[in-house]
Amino acid sequence: MKYNLIIIGGGPAGYTAAEAAGKAGLSVLLFEKQNLGGVCLNEGCIPTKTLLYSAKVYDSAKHASKYGVTVPEPSVDLSKIVARKTKVVRKLVLGVKSKLTANNVTIVNGEAVIVGKNSVQCNGETYECENMILCTGSETFVPPIPGVDKISYWTHRDALDNKELPASLVIVGGGVIGMEFASFFNSLGVEVTVVEMLDEILGGMDKELSAMLRADYAKKGIKFLVSTKVTAFNQTEQGTEVLFENQEGEGKIVAEKLLMSVGRRPVTQGFGLENLSLELTERRCIKVNEYMQSSVEGVYVCGDLTGYSLLAHTAVREAEVAVHHILGKKDEMSYRAIPGVVYTNPEIAGVGQTEESLQSAGCAYKSVKLPMAFSGRFVAENEGVNGVCKLLVGEDDSILGVHVYGNPASEIITIAVMAVELGLKTEEWKRIVFPHPTVGEIFREAL
Repeated sequence: MKYNLIIIGGGPAGYTAAEAAGKAGLSVLLFEKQNLGGVCLNEGCIPTKTLLYSAKVYDSAKHASKYGVTVPEPSVDLSKIVARKTKVVRKLVLGVKSKLTANNVTIVNGEAVIVGKNSVQCNGETYECENMILCTGSETFVPPIPGVDKISYWTHRDALDNKELPASLVIVGGGVIGMEFASFFNSLGVEVTVVEMLDEILGGMDKELSAMLRADYAKKGIKFLVSTKVTAFNQTEQGTEVLFENQEGEGKIVAEKLLMSVGRRPVTQGFGLENLSLELTERRCIKVNEYMQSSVEGVYVCGDLTGYSLLAHTAVREAEVAVHHILGKKDEMSYRAIPGVVYTNPEIAGVGQTEESLQSAGCAYKSVKLPMAFSGRFVAENEGVNGVCKLLVGEDDSILGVHVYGNPASEIITIAVMAVELGLKTEEWKRIVFPHPTVGEIFREAL
């Protein structure tokens, strides 16, 4: 029962680390108490994108006449959409398991409890290790708003498995998860209201582009209450009553369903973390160095538990760095260019600094904005739709940040990620040959 490496948590960080370590010849044991793939694969990234793609297809069918295509009156079958989502998730989970077993990773399904830095217990057995990687992920945070314990509400997990469309939906929280569900249900004809405490949706994304998305979705029928604090909930015969207050005073709204989407927090309880006495950050997350090492030798931490990003792609890279350090390979984690994407329709994507972060830090910069219509491919595929590409350039002409509003922002942002990570200057980036016609050419046009 001795292993070179024990990993707790089978999400993107955990299964990436396990596969890499197993492929390198280490004996690896992976603990997962629920399903391989973690939140991302089972109830986050993948299932939400599957639903959103169905909504996008439906939107395309409804507006096919813009492209000279006649489509009979389209309709949706939510139960079939959810069934397809389940099928996609099952296929990908099996794929993860197949890759792990192919690389000789031992998988134990159960709740692991840390005894010490070299010892873990699970299902009555004790397992020893030389190194340990903690990848326990995050969980939905539900704030203690008065009445929340007396009402019926959805978390993202409930919304993913719901098979009947409500007539109306209130979403508390206008972050990425909230806006993606707002997009999905709005496309399917549900009356949606988004309540956000901050003065703009999508905190952390470029504020100007977030405002553009909000304006476009307001035209589609979504009602937004920004700078609004929820003060209480009540359950009524008509549905859930949401009481709120803002600059205009107090108010209330009643909807058939309520989705709580305020945020997520790292999972720190239930697996013996307290037995390691790890050094914490000011935000009460686990402190790590550039190799993902904690303050305890041989214990590495990756993914949401570090509290840095709470994004699957960040977790994957952190896991690679941790395994490389265990193997003695030279590598370190860089957070300079972590992309953020919102899979609404249209999409928003950004990387690097925002205007808000640069202004807060007192950094001089130049903002270059260009309509997405400067890309011929974008015009060809987005009839009557606007968009914006924004480059933030430093005094030395280096690319500090890039932000895109318009489809397919999620796919082309990788080009900008490389420019920011490599510290390219505008002239260096402009020398790259972009294929024509592509939406990604918008970066060259802006340069």
